[in-house]
Amino acid sequence: MATTIDAGRIGMDEESELGLEYPPSREVKHTPDRFRNALGKYRVHRSEACVKCGTCESICTREVHVHPDGYADFLTGLDSRCAPERCGFLCVEKCPRKALRIELSPMYQAIGDFRWTADLILSTWHMAETGTVPDGDLEYEIGNSGGGFDRIRFKFPEGGARTDPSKISTAIELNRRNDGRPRITIDIPVYGGGMSFGSVSPHTMIAKARAAMAWNTFSCTGEGGYPERLFPYKDHMITQVATGLFGVREETIQMARIVEFKYAQGAKPGLGGHLLGDKNTPAVARMREAVAGTSLFSPFPFHSVYSVEDHKKHIDWVKHMNPRALVSAKVSTPVDVDMVAVGSYHAGAHIVHLDGSYGGTGAAPDIAKKNIAMPIEYAIPKVHQFLLDEGIRDEVTFIASGGIRTAYDMAKAIALGADGGVIGTSEMVAMGCIRCGKCESGKGCSRGIASTNPEMVAKMSADWGTQRLVNMLAAWREQLVDILSRFGMTDVKELRGRTDLLMHEDYE
Repeated sequence: MATTIDAGRIGMDEESELGLEYPPSREVKHTPDRFRNALGKYRVHRSEACVKCGTCESICTREVHVHPDGYADFLTGLDSRCAPERCGFLCVEKCPRKALRIELSPMYQAIGDFRWTADLILSTWHMAETGTVPDGDLEYEIGNSGGGFDRIRFKFPEGGARTDPSKISTAIELNRRNDGRPRITIDIPVYGGGMSFGSVSPHTMIAKARAAMAWNTFSCTGEGGYPERLFPYKDHMITQVATGLFGVREETIQMARIVEFKYAQGAKPGLGGHLLGDKNTPAVARMREAVAGTSLFSPFPFHSVYSVEDHKKHIDWVKHMNPRALVSAKVSTPVDVDMVAVGSYHAGAHIVHLDGSYGGTGAAPDIAKKNIAMPIEYAIPKVHQFLLDEGIRDEVTFIASGGIRTAYDMAKAIALGADGGVIGTSEMVAMGCIRCGKCESGKGCSRGIASTNPEMVAKMSADWGTQRLVNMLAAWREQLVDILSRFGMTDVKELRGRTDLLMHEDYE
């Protein structure tokens, strides 16, 4: 007999003890970096010739030069605010002693890669801090990969009438089957991807769940079980059933509004999930019903699923246990991904979640993520068109993930044919990730985001992480609304499949 869980009581008591706001608000609040000296694009050098005359302080509108009364010198650590391209290096030009020099920060030149450039990392931090897009020269729309979303552009009309932003809807429905189950609507066409207890810290999971509740969308437990601390947010949580069945419990499936079967992930299709022993702490082991300190591997594939009929048995099992739950099928992007998507629909899935090859964290091996599966921008229109041809496009919700880094990536995915997107790395970056790629090793993340070590976990509070995510999603929605407004649209659903509004720089 299933155990009865008082989900609200268990979680809300703990939230109250921690002083966390419940329910969380989507109000944007300034949330600066939790480290004293935040990383920025520029570094300001002040030579010994400086006489502290205050000229730079009086003309700087970004408060980079601050010399409070009682302090012998200007405050340090404010360089991250500097955007000299906005003012034309005015402080350098106006300094009477020529004591100032501004140059690119060495850290700016060291972090990032071609997909996640330093500009994308810093601009995501800016959005997470302020809830607005950067007003300097940071490139926040694309990376520098030389392909994919980075070569696709919107063809905005010139001089066209814009839609009033207040009249634009960004909501999408997740159940279109008319099968008597709830017609769940989320306020923004994006939700948080699965990051399991063990792969990331409990504070990270809570922050993701709280931000999802604030924005009336969803986050996902990942494949490591359903921690009790997430129970207060059960109406905004997707629980995941993966091939290892770690932490899968009948009572949590009965509690979930959406259950996601993870058949494969784009970053490592054919390999299954893995959690190395260093991160399998006693708490993680209890949740996963495993032995602490041992490495845990999910097999590939589900050894009970080798056909659409087997897939249907899985979905029927969940629907029988929870008559109100929606079912999502997460798959990677093989060459026949369109057939896989149609098969998931006919098996009874409400959501087809397509995960492309650019996803995954630092734990995903490069040999897999760079050489297996189809890039998401090729898979989306392939699946969208096949669903149209089959006459079922409006009966299934099509969600894409695996390489969506920005609001513009999300909008492009929708224009290619998806209904919405799932993000993961963007959430990590908003909480301070520097993309070092050491998620799976030893204590894990040095910033406490992807770690189960108590010392590292304590580096970030759930409250701080929540607000950073709330702010970033506010900035993303603002950009999406601007895109829709420029096309004269009133609803994000009008953008779906509008490839005519896109151009590829390699061909046009």
